[in-house]
Order: sequence, then C-alpha cells, then structure tokens
Amino acid sequence: MYFCIDVFLCVCVCVCVCMFTGMARKEDQLNQGQKLLAIRRMPSLLEYFSYNCNFMGILAGPTCSYNDYIAFIEGTPYRHRDLENKGKVNGKSRLNDPSPNTEVIRKLATCFISLLVFLSVCKVCPVERNVDDDFIATTPFYAQVVYLYLSMLTTRPKYYFVWTLADAINNAAGFGFNGYDSNGLPQWDLISNLRIMNIELATSFKVFLDNWNIQTAHWLKRVCYERCPYNPTAATFLLSAMWHGAYPGYYLTFLTGIVITLAARAVRHNVRPYFMGSPTLKFVYDVITWAATQIAICYTVIPFVLLSVGPSLKFYRSWYFCIHIGCILLAIALPVKPRHLRLKEQQPAVQPSLESTDSNTSRPCSLHIKL
Repeated sequence: MYFCIDVFLCVCVCVCVCMFTGMARKEDQLNQGQKLLAIRRMPSLLEYFSYNCNFMGILAGPTCSYNDYIAFIEGTPYRHRDLENKGKVNGKSRLNDPSPNTEVIRKLATCFISLLVFLSVCKVCPVERNVDDDFIATTPFYAQVVYLYLSMLTTRPKYYFVWTLADAINNAAGFGFNGYDSNGLPQWDLISNLRIMNIELATSFKVFLDNWNIQTAHWLKRVCYERCPYNPTAATFLLSAMWHGAYPGYYLTFLTGIVITLAARAVRHNVRPYFMGSPTLKFVYDVITWAATQIAICYTVIPFVLLSVGPSLKFYRSWYFCIHIGCILLAIALPVKPRHLRLKEQQPAVQPSLESTDSNTSRPCSLHIKL
C-alpha cells in the first residue's frame, strides 16, 4: 500500500509540473527535454486517472511521463519523440513496434537469477554485523571494508528483482519501446529503472546514481533540480529523503550523499584530466575509482538499510567518520566552478544533451539514491 501511494504522489506532481511547463511558460524558456514532456492541454478526468491508476505500474512503478503513457494508450508510442526524424529512429523506418517477447524473457531470467542470489546469499552476510561489537573489536579494518562491500552487495539483488520484473510487465503489455540503437536493434528501456552492469562496474559516484532508480531520478530532476535556483544538488537530495519517509537513516544517507557528491565532482574536475593521457593511466584511474566508488556507496547507504540513528552513528564512529572528513576536505581544497558558470560555458552543447537525457537513451542526472 505504501508503494502505491508513493508512486501515485510521484505521478500527480509530475503531471502538475509538466502542465505548468507546457501551459504557463513560453516556448523559448524551455529546453529540449522540457519541450518533449510538456503537457499542452488540460487532460480529461479519464486520461488523468488512467495515468495515475495505471495497473501496470501502480504496485512497483516505475514512474513514466504523461506524454509517453498517453502515446502508448493511443497506439502511437514514441511518436511525439521522433516527429523531427519523420518517423525514423536512427535512420530506420518504424511502422510498428517490434515484438517484446525476447526482451521480456531476458528480463524474467534476470529476475530469477536476482531472486536466487538474494535468497541464497543475503543471510550469509547480514548488514547488521557491520555494527556488531565483537565484529568491530576483533576484525582488522581492511576486513571490515571487504565485509561492508559484500554485505551491501547482497542487498541489491532484491531491488534488481522488483524493478526488472516491473519493467518486464510493462514491456509485455507493449509499453517501453524506445526506438532502435545504432545497430538497428530494438530498445525496450524507455521506462527501465536500472542498468545492473553499469551499477556494479561504476567508476564514479555519478555513474552509479545515473543507473540506479533511473525513473525517480528523472522525476526529481524535472520537479526539483531544474527548478531550484540555489544549491539544486542539496535540495534534490533533501527532497528525495523526505519522499522516502520518516526513518532517520534515510536522512543520514542523503546528507552523506550531498558531501560525497560534492567531493566526487571536485575530484573529477581536478584529478581525472591527469590520467587521460594514456590507456595505462586511464586503466589505473578506473580501477582506483571503481574501488573508491563502491566503498563510498556502501558507506553512504548503510544508514538507509539500518534505518535507526543509533546503529548508523555507531557504524560511522567505528570508521571515525573518515569518509565524511575526507570528502569535506576535498570539496574545500579542490575548486569547482559554480553551476551557472559551467552551464554558461556548455551552452552550445546543452540542447542536444538534454534531449538525449530525457529520451532515456542516455543516463539521467545524478541526483538520487533509492534502495
């Protein structure tokens, strides 16, 4: 029931924002992504409640844009996204959507493997052991780091299972076709919520978040990040925490996420260019940043799993708040240009980038963690 209300509130707010974008703002004030999702007329009650109570996604999501849903219901999926291409996607004419059967079978197989891994491995590495007094007192720090990674790794398959199953259900109904890739193969990822391999092999905090709970990240981007004039990253993390619920662990996770995001951004801007000179240096950089990213994610997310303040602070004290302190020092020591200056410099490339982002063919803005 909680998740039904959760999704219902998401889509209600999303409709309001898209209606304001389409009906109250001038065309020249919108970027390409906003133009794509803007609602140009008042939906009828039937359309509105059909979107809000869509049976395919009301139990486990994922959220989707109103325009994508209405196009699917009217039998013209993707039409509003490819009008400029004259009915072609990557040069390939599209008269009908391809069969989703192969993609549905692949996603159901992923669900089965994820559920099997979760049921067989999760009890072997309980997260609560990270705050056990005997474990903290007798285990070397390097072993604590390894166990933290393994214990948090075993919590992810249940989300892989639920979100992939929800995606497969929508695909089976014919919803989710997202055009063709550069090789002419159909893509059924319009409303996909995660990319498992990109998550597990992420070499930055940004890449991890870009591939986790993708549709909620899009929602937060449209509702908060693009509309907040000051500190949009912090505002979006705090909104995400409030949206999740009242458990204190959620707020500890997202407050920690703000600090790590700022530090990761500073490192990427100042350090990464020195490693791009040769394939060997880039490989070394990727290995180091992969390990740092996985540990940072586990460190950030453990309060989300523990829920309570006491166990969460106990864990952080056992680590001497080392990642908090290190990230704060990095964010202060390494300069990063303010967001409005970066946007001004990137203005020539901003329009195609935003169009690509909101069509779900690339990765969304790094805003959100949800477990």
